[in-house]
Amino acid sequence: MQTDTVGGWLDELASESSTPGGGAAAAMNAAVGAALISMVCNLTIGRPKYASYESELTQALSEAEELRSAAVRLAGDDAEAFGAVIAAYKLAKTTEAEKQARTAAIQHALVGAADVPLRTAELAAQVIALSRRILPGSNTNVLSDVAVAASSAQAALTAAAVNVEVNLAALADERQREVVRGRLSTALTSATEAEAVVAEVRERIAK
Repeated sequence: MQTDTVGGWLDELASESSTPGGGAAAAMNAAVGAALISMVCNLTIGRPKYASYESELTQALSEAEELRSAAVRLAGDDAEAFGAVIAAYKLAKTTEAEKQARTAAIQHALVGAADVPLRTAELAAQVIALSRRILPGSNTNVLSDVAVAASSAQAALTAAAVNVEVNLAALADERQREVVRGRLSTALTSATEAEAVVAEVRERIAK
């Protein structure tokens, strides 16, 4: 992260610079989801009405804090990975040796560029799972925030998947592509869980 303020980061996102971009935005959506889980836990822990869920929510709070920190790091990693791809494409390609070195550098950079959003997708899936875990014992006054956490993480998951796929399209190593596709497919199964969390919250609110 190059700025300490949300507004400053959004200014960077809106600028003519290609970084931060969609991959970083995906990671920040995951960070928002994790932060909301922390908030719900903090507003539930210590209240007698939810004492039976104290241990679960305390553990969830710890996990959410770790996920939020990791997501913010991924936002920065995404910019670095994209920069490496751009740098590789700018390498000289006059001689045959230069062309081969450039191609190898591009392929290496693409692996890294696909890995960051893949890890973002997997982290988003963890945030969604955490929203499901805390839902039964969450303070009813902030129940809607559990849904927003799941929804934010789902947006992160979808956005990260697109960024994985755009890099895979240019990746020549089919074995590597299949490994990444498999991990991404597993992470994407969490999208339906996020929808279920949101639906349950809305049903409980409506009662």
